[in-house]
Amino acid sequence: MDILSATILLFLILDPLGNIPIFLSHLEKCSNRYWILARELLLALMILFLFLLFGRQMLNFLHLEQVSISLAGAIILFIIALRMIFPATKQYAEEEIDSDPLLVPLAVPLVAGPSILATLILLVSKHPDQLGTLSIALFIAWSLSAIILFSATAMQKYLGKKGMIAIERLMGMILIAISVQMFLDGIKSYLLSLKAL
Repeated sequence: MDILSATILLFLILDPLGNIPIFLSHLEKCSNRYWILARELLLALMILFLFLLFGRQMLNFLHLEQVSISLAGAIILFIIALRMIFPATKQYAEEEIDSDPLLVPLAVPLVAGPSILATLILLVSKHPDQLGTLSIALFIAWSLSAIILFSATAMQKYLGKKGMIAIERLMGMILIAISVQMFLDGIKSYLLSLKAL
């Protein structure tokens, strides 16, 4: 896997554009919102690299195969993409919004969510000899996401509510296609493993 394709895949799954409204709702009452945003993004990056570097060891420790991670990641990504296309009326109640959110919910699960973590484990399991490439791709995708989230206020003013919704729906459609492909790849790997027995 080359850096460009890995970066695009990880960036789409990180979905910073879809996270803009939630980030803004959590940070609008914070006087030091940029410091909190930087802190949460760095915490998320640490968690992402933790799963990238030790993903294979986690699989071995839990006695899980790549196929199960591929199928589980595809299902989770599919559900998240469906929620992007058909969002709930209210994702977060007002009482859940903390004035200074630490780790949850901004870093986890909005940035370092289950779909991106499962994808990282899957990628490093499929391409163990390309850890450097995957690390660079992850950092680039995270950096692009960070730039978008830091520009969230300006983007929302420029694009407007309808523009943001349209982009989120488009991202959801792309993620559904990716999740279906991940699911088909998992099924194909499972059938090949049965034939090898």
